[in-house]
Amino acid sequence: MEKIRVVIAGLPGKMASLVAKHVIRAKDMMLIYCALSEEKGSKKIEGRSLRLYSLNDHKEIISEEKPDIIVDFTLPRSVNQNAELYCECEIPFVMGTTGGDRDLLKEAVEVSNISAVIALNMAKQIVAFQAMMKYAAESFPKVFKGYKLVIRESHQKQKADTSGTAKSMVEYFNKLGIPFRKDQIVQLRDPDEQLVRGVPAKYLDGHGWHNYSFCSEDGNVLFRFTHNINGRNVYAQGTLDAIRFLAKHKEDQGKVFSMIDVLKAE
Repeated sequence: MEKIRVVIAGLPGKMASLVAKHVIRAKDMMLIYCALSEEKGSKKIEGRSLRLYSLNDHKEIISEEKPDIIVDFTLPRSVNQNAELYCECEIPFVMGTTGGDRDLLKEAVEVSNISAVIALNMAKQIVAFQAMMKYAAESFPKVFKGYKLVIRESHQKQKADTSGTAKSMVEYFNKLGIPFRKDQIVQLRDPDEQLVRGVPAKYLDGHGWHNYSFCSEDGNVLFRFTHNINGRNVYAQGTLDAIRFLAKHKEDQGKVFSMIDVLKAE
């Protein structure tokens, strides 16, 4: 069996490092030990040393190594610049990084000779939950008209932006009849407050807790959806499924896939 050759962008970041570890352990993948980073140096993963190459060397490394797929877990400010490079080098990519100009990101792929999986959340179960909410919003519009909504999301303090998953949910609640803006999402990044709310201490540096509460005008009816994820393994597992899916669609040009596409293909 020919293995999928993978380059990771974002080391020594925690999510990129975890995905690298999972790729090393996967029998159907091969990690290329040249990682795209914002700094020079090295990072040990599973006892092996990965060499980190800074921005000026990225194009050269991609051209030399010619990976099958690039996996991007970098920073929001790098999303569009990185995607343009991958498109220019004609290497399909999985974009797990949130932020950036998402419309511009999709447009870059659509006019390129490659395909990509672009997702705000790589956890398949969360993606399935979002799909259920989308179905409800399209099938029962305005059913919660008059309700008040509170969205609270908690992530490690290093996460710079508001959760993309939480922001994507706003659209569904709007269609269900609840007026709510993305800037009203309550963002929790303070470890002390997170401990009070129940986040285990060992997961303060890696968790995603979301709560969506909507209450009737008279306060007598309350609905609440919660999904709490400790650690990052579920995202890494979903990322590997996205890699496998994209490897089967390498010949597609200008195609943007989502994690819904990945789920439907299983």
